[in-house]
Amino acid sequence: MQTRNALGALFLVFLGMVEVRARQPCSPKYLRATAMVCVCNATYCDTVDPVSLPDVGSFVKYTTSRDGQRLERSEGQTAAKSGASGGIFYTYDPSVRHQYVKGFGGSLTDSAAINILHLSYAAQNQLLRSYFSEEGIEYNLLRWPIGCSDFSTRPYTYDDRCVNDFELKCFELAPEDTKLRIPLLHRIMALTGRPLSLVSSPWTSPAWLRVNNRVYGKSRIKGEPGDRYHKAWARYFIRFFEEYAKYNITFWAFSSQNEPVTALFISREDFPCNYFSPQDQRDFIIQDLGPTLAASRHADVRLMILDDGRCHLPNWADQVIGNSTAAAFVSGIGIHWYFDSVTPAGLTLDVTHHLYPDFFLLYTEACNGYLDWDMKVILGSWERGTYYSSNILTNLNHFVTGWIDWNLALDMEGGPNWVDNPVDSPIIVNPLKDEFYKQPMFYHLGHFSKFIPEGSVRVALTSNCFFEMCKLKTSAFLRPDGVAVAVVLNDWFVDISFTISDNRVGYIKDCARAHSIQTYLWRRS
Repeated sequence: MQTRNALGALFLVFLGMVEVRARQPCSPKYLRATAMVCVCNATYCDTVDPVSLPDVGSFVKYTTSRDGQRLERSEGQTAAKSGASGGIFYTYDPSVRHQYVKGFGGSLTDSAAINILHLSYAAQNQLLRSYFSEEGIEYNLLRWPIGCSDFSTRPYTYDDRCVNDFELKCFELAPEDTKLRIPLLHRIMALTGRPLSLVSSPWTSPAWLRVNNRVYGKSRIKGEPGDRYHKAWARYFIRFFEEYAKYNITFWAFSSQNEPVTALFISREDFPCNYFSPQDQRDFIIQDLGPTLAASRHADVRLMILDDGRCHLPNWADQVIGNSTAAAFVSGIGIHWYFDSVTPAGLTLDVTHHLYPDFFLLYTEACNGYLDWDMKVILGSWERGTYYSSNILTNLNHFVTGWIDWNLALDMEGGPNWVDNPVDSPIIVNPLKDEFYKQPMFYHLGHFSKFIPEGSVRVALTSNCFFEMCKLKTSAFLRPDGVAVAVVLNDWFVDISFTISDNRVGYIKDCARAHSIQTYLWRRS
């Protein structure tokens, strides 16, 4: 029977009825000696084969390097004895388990949608497949602005036609939703082989709800939690979920405000931002948002607090979910990567996790080029890819359950952006040539998103070195299918030898080349 099925499959391939696509390598474009992007267009784009693993006793390695490798697959044999090999020695121990992994992804902003749709339809498909299909890096998380963000072409909300519309009779989705983002999302949903979880956040609210009476600018909701302004704002979220449900779209989680503090002090004057203190957010959740959500048919959508820098932890968590009434409505904490370098993970993430272990920690936004003095788009920057993977590894090792990048795709200037706040992106679109460029950031993200699916658990990976002696950055996982995973980043300028010991299968001996990232996978039974 197996022979007959195989012959039948070959016959269908011969007739052209089944498409078989071998891995397509990167089409490189060098900007500088160590800066390279992979060029994609309507007819060609590099792919990654679906993950296949050899039998116990062998391992698979995927490598991306500054020298030009991009998720290149190779195999090796495990050794029965450790021998006398030098380098760093790691012990993989799945009996010591930490947090479960939710996943990895990016954000479908208005700007990202505009850039994707500026390509030909065939090139659009190549881009979407690169992110979401089995031949791509298989994102399973997607962040979704509620109304406009800075990465829109105009400020807007879903209730701008009326004033004091407390019953939300004028509520309607914007053309950016119905004509741009929702159609793209339906195409994404048709491509992905993994369950896709959507995370939503608002930047601003209707002008009639805000103290400054404008959609844009830094302001706050009028009145105080518990009054008609805050109750209308709570109902606004439910209406958003209801309107999207009409398009067969549901959300896994949401936050009540994007950057309720940081945007107020850091961003440009016109930046759309509703200010909330932790006490304001707590009282809004207790008196308005929590009960409104619980009474709706969308009560299963998980509510996150903060959605801002980890510098506000653990204080923000103490103020909000330290209150048992508010905590009953909350599932997790959203975090942005900005200024992580000045706020140690141990003093923020670890402390918060140990104080509130039942609430997940999820990174919901990150990008390069966000500082005023930064170059916005640096095509082919290896260093910006390393910033991503180094940050992801650090945060995974401090109880974070997932990591969401910012814009899926931007233009050559890092926009469009109506508040003149351009940044970089893993994919840059050049509509004049009908092509797009996959940057090193894209592949660094893929070393996590493709190989560590939802439901994986972080496990112990201990080493024989400490602090600065360990020039490699690592993390290890056990997937739901029982496959072991280890990610190894070498952002140093020399090659580093190492060994991974797994008492069930033996020893993986390898060398991490300078300026490279590797993901290792092996069967344990």
